[in-house]
Amino acid sequence: MISNREKVMLVITLLAILYGALGLTLRGRLERLRAQRDALREQQTLLADREALVAQRASWEAQYAELQDLMPVFDQNRRVDTYWLGIMDRVAAKNNFSIIKPQVGEEKLAGDVYEMPIDCKDWEGSLEGLVGFLYDLQAEGAMLDVRAMFIRPVPNKPALLRGSFTLFCAYLREPPDPAAAANGERSP
Repeated sequence: MISNREKVMLVITLLAILYGALGLTLRGRLERLRAQRDALREQQTLLADREALVAQRASWEAQYAELQDLMPVFDQNRRVDTYWLGIMDRVAAKNNFSIIKPQVGEEKLAGDVYEMPIDCKDWEGSLEGLVGFLYDLQAEGAMLDVRAMFIRPVPNKPALLRGSFTLFCAYLREPPDPAAAANGERSP
């Protein structure tokens, strides 16, 4: 037979075990709840940022309409790499800036605008030439963008710099002529 004292001790022990188990499960659930709240706040912030961008649509469209006239429009079949290389070479020569072996990347469509990267893995020039080159590229309009540039000094020539950069060129293509495409399909 169990005494009253033992019964009370048993009840207290069971209650302690139950409260301990409840505390452990509640702790895990609280941590999950906090993580879910943080994720929800992050998603709400992201949504608010995107809604703000959508709210600025008229402003973006106005800027696009303004800058669209600055972008050259090329025929569908025309190679554009020589056009961009010509501009880059002209601006470089004007600023005594030497670009060695530029490599033209593949044309990519981004919305309505085409982009073509020109990778210049090796260039050399003075700081003034570099600044003049970058300024003149920017003055060409919104269609030229240097997105990555690395600069290092030339060890034996302290007045010269060397490095690499990637120039992205943006342009538009004329839409294909539906009548010409239809005539082209019918010809044998």
